[in-house]
Amino acid sequence: MEKPSVLGIISYKVFPAQMGGQKCASQFYAHLARYTKVVLAVSKDNTAVDETVKNIHPILYHHRWGFANLLRVFRLRKLIKQENIDVVCIDHSYLGWLGVVLRWLTKKPFVIHSHNIEAHRFRDMHKSLWRVYMVYEKWAHRKADHSFFITEEDRQWAIGHYELEAGRSSVVTCGTTISEAIAQNERLGFRNQLIAEHHLRNDTRLFLFNGTLDYLPNTDALRIIVTELLGLLQAMRFPFRIFVCGNKLSGKWQRVLAGYPEIIYKGFVNDIGMYCKGTDCMINPVTLGSGIKTKLVESLAYNQPCISTESGAKGIPVETAGPNLVVVPDYDWPAFANSMRVKSMMVVQADTLPAFYQMFSWDAIVQKALLSLQTL
Repeated sequence: MEKPSVLGIISYKVFPAQMGGQKCASQFYAHLARYTKVVLAVSKDNTAVDETVKNIHPILYHHRWGFANLLRVFRLRKLIKQENIDVVCIDHSYLGWLGVVLRWLTKKPFVIHSHNIEAHRFRDMHKSLWRVYMVYEKWAHRKADHSFFITEEDRQWAIGHYELEAGRSSVVTCGTTISEAIAQNERLGFRNQLIAEHHLRNDTRLFLFNGTLDYLPNTDALRIIVTELLGLLQAMRFPFRIFVCGNKLSGKWQRVLAGYPEIIYKGFVNDIGMYCKGTDCMINPVTLGSGIKTKLVESLAYNQPCISTESGAKGIPVETAGPNLVVVPDYDWPAFANSMRVKSMMVVQADTLPAFYQMFSWDAIVQKALLSLQTL
């Protein structure tokens, strides 16, 4: 069966890809472009592009001004015709209505590539109109010819609450370009580098928390680290430091973190891999939000031990990740802190299982997506 050409519609800034959601979108299309023709229509605030996708058009308004994209409908129709597009793929549900309009004008099917249940994200951010968005999101997914969900949990929720047909949905998760476990002696070299750089004792246990730090689930996790975990860890009387990496942290939060010598705030780092490989454990005390935590996928790919809440580990089967992933019940912070102590002090760490790299390989993910697109 011939592979369909795809027009991807991204109504937010994704290039340059720095944050987890941006990386997920950009890498999905970059790897999809290895197997079929991909054209992207992106919002005007994209200032750089990924060279692996050659045909990128920054012509859209950001989804905050969603219906202004009615002014771009005929330009998009022309693009679909000129590029012989077979399927329109819309990232997130924001512009689902645009897929309906383009299908009416061009007779081309459209897919919603969902990164989370967006109504849940708005609810967690205390947006007053989240219930209104939930009604719209349900309508958009039901109108789509197919829906990609980033976790099986999100897919099952949508089938049950948005009343989607199971056969018109599938899981297309977020992947990694790392194909095998990094050797433990290589990780030790990066650890020694961090110890020397920050003048720490050799027996200091190093933890990592990273993410986009103005995003409520991550800000709430910082609150948990400061108000719950620090005191529990201090009571255990072992030396430790928590590296906090990420952009968009408010000045207020920077002042809060500066008050704790056990926390080393690094801000945005160009190479998060150094910290994934150099710290003893990645911690993910996230209880809000849906979708998959891309930072958890990234850390496991770097063969880093990870400790997560149940909510934060959605989309990553424990049996696939293996012993490198420790999952703790939500809100059980004494158990979380104890897992940090035990896991970080293990002399011999296990490797992330080969099954993880098979499941989260971008090539495997986009091949699965293509099978769904071909049915349309």
